[in-house]
Amino acid sequence: MQISARADYALRALLTLAASDGQLVKGESLALAQDLPLRFLENILTDLRRAGLVQSRRGADGGYQLGRPADQITVATVIRVTDGPLASVRGRRPEDACYEGAAKNLQDVWIAVRVNLRRVLENVTLADVAGGRLPEIVTTLGKDPDAWTTR
Repeated sequence: MQISARADYALRALLTLAASDGQLVKGESLALAQDLPLRFLENILTDLRRAGLVQSRRGADGGYQLGRPADQITVATVIRVTDGPLASVRGRRPEDACYEGAAKNLQDVWIAVRVNLRRVLENVTLADVAGGRLPEIVTTLGKDPDAWTTR
């Protein structure tokens, strides 16, 4: 799985908002806090606002805040808003992939990949990450020495 810059930036901005205890945070402050390009971030924030993940207020006292509690926003939700489905095969759902011959069981592999992505990403919230209280599945997988090996 490749995490796009769009998803990474969205998560970093949302985590900064989650840590702000409901205070309005200006776009410039979000960009500075996470060293993000402001114009790109503003486009991402527009998508996050449309999805109800952030709220914005204009004016001198304006800024952004989470649109719902941090414990109700999963990493999977953010990735889906910014990038679409967690797993796709040539732009289609894994269950719509059809293979013949020696590759006929490949669909099962793609389904298993999606299940495992969901198992992690749907169970980690902004509150978990911002608070440093990651779910057991994340800490267990992260302790596996093989997890830290690049292949």
